[in-house]
Amino acid sequence: MKNKSKRVTLKRNISGWIFLAPASILIFVMSFYPIINALIMSFKSGSSANMHWADPFIFNYQRMFQDNLFKRSLFNTFLYLIVQVPIMLVLALVLANLLNQKDLKLKGLFRTCIFLPCATSLVSYSLIFKAMFATNGLVNSILLKMGLISENINFLGQTGTARMVIIIALIWRWTGYNMVFYLAGLQNIEYSIYEAAKIDGANAFQTFWRITVPLLKPVIVMTVVMSINGTLQLFDESVNLTSGGPANSTITMSHYIYNNSFGEGVANFGYSTALSFVVFLMVAILSNINMGVGDKRD
Repeated sequence: MKNKSKRVTLKRNISGWIFLAPASILIFVMSFYPIINALIMSFKSGSSANMHWADPFIFNYQRMFQDNLFKRSLFNTFLYLIVQVPIMLVLALVLANLLNQKDLKLKGLFRTCIFLPCATSLVSYSLIFKAMFATNGLVNSILLKMGLISENINFLGQTGTARMVIIIALIWRWTGYNMVFYLAGLQNIEYSIYEAAKIDGANAFQTFWRITVPLLKPVIVMTVVMSINGTLQLFDESVNLTSGGPANSTITMSHYIYNNSFGEGVANFGYSTALSFVVFLMVAILSNINMGVGDKRD
């Protein structure tokens, strides 16, 4: 009887591995093997046709400390992260709270309108913002008619304003996306909790800060992690809105990695993969910090 039971268990284990094998092989071939290969490549130098082991072995990683353009791309990426992500998430949380009101009319219409930018093509919306903030674009025309400026501003031709345009575009594009997550979280909060708080004399801000925010903490942590991940890999806006200009003053890390691989005529894949692993480490470290902060259980 025991031998029969062991044979049945063995057959089940084998059957399970047979079903898992195709997916496991595909994951290894399509994900883990490229990662391992890229890590090996990050210790090589030379063009794609003539790659060899770097001398010294960590040359590509040492090079980053002397690479002023990489430092600038690092500064720009973290500037977008520090400015854009908090504004976007706070705005998304406030909008979700407003659009979750029971007595609000046309809630579906308002939710759809705020979410629509997220459904817009990344390239399309970048080109639209580029046209809007052009020297003779819509924004300059409105500001001139309102008397706020005396002459057209070259938004995309100046470092400060070009960075501002990228931040505005990111907020416009991703606020609705995060709002949907907060709305989903708010649907799971019993309305009786808010009624009890109202009876106890809590005002709107106290209700929002002491009930909504704590109960949405897991969702907030998730959106923070996703937003950090996405911003550290920011590419489309830098390429399509400003082309990294003026004079590489708005370039991001992903844009710089792309230029080293494909955009400057020299396929410097060794240095590009080293840069990619640095970005990967930044994402992992910042995500772990946020998960640690958000995982403080009472």
